[in-house]
Amino acid sequence: MSSETLYLVSFILVAAAATFLTRVLPFVFLGQHSSHPLVQHLGRYLPAGIMALLVVIFLLRSGHWETPLLGLDALAPAFLVVLLHLWKRNALLSMVAGTASYMLIQQLLV
Repeated sequence: MSSETLYLVSFILVAAAATFLTRVLPFVFLGQHSSHPLVQHLGRYLPAGIMALLVVIFLLRSGHWETPLLGLDALAPAFLVVLLHLWKRNALLSMVAGTASYMLIQQLLV
């Protein structure tokens, strides 16, 4: 194995270990606090807040606001995601349907 290959493999292993540890350590050290009311509140409302923030940022950056569509290329999939999530309460279904509809609009209309 050449030194370049060894360097790349070691870099990938260190990056994977660092990523894994940053994901696992909060659960290891804060596991006993999972019944705390603040942790319960954050666990209930933070995912929806983060998704809403990501959608707003995504809409502002990806919509074509100067064309005759006036951002409908980004607003229609976002509306679909909200409707599906309120109807089915399934985040995976909402994300897949929103992504698929966005990609179809981008490929066919824009």
